[in-house]
Amino acid sequence: MTKTGTTSPTTTAFYIQAALSFGLALAAVTGGIAYLPVDGWVRGFLALGMLYLVTSTFTLAKCVRDRQEETSVVSRVDQARLDKLLAEHDPFKSPAV
Repeated sequence: MTKTGTTSPTTTAFYIQAALSFGLALAAVTGGIAYLPVDGWVRGFLALGMLYLVTSTFTLAKCVRDRQEETSVVSRVDQARLDKLLAEHDPFKSPAV
């Protein structure tokens, strides 16, 4: 009736692909900023903007994950209540008059 184990919605291969993709994109942008033919302060400004973007991305991903987990917990509690009601229900019991 109910699943006792939790399953991850993503596979290990997808997780590795996402991590490698993020690392490659970060390295490419960092290399692009390092070899950009501009003054040091412009490089610093772009690097600071990139750092802000990366940290904001991690924060947003954490907020989305937390909201999804919260919804999952509420759903599991509701499912447990329904399972309890169904287990206690006796269809052959005569109604009280």
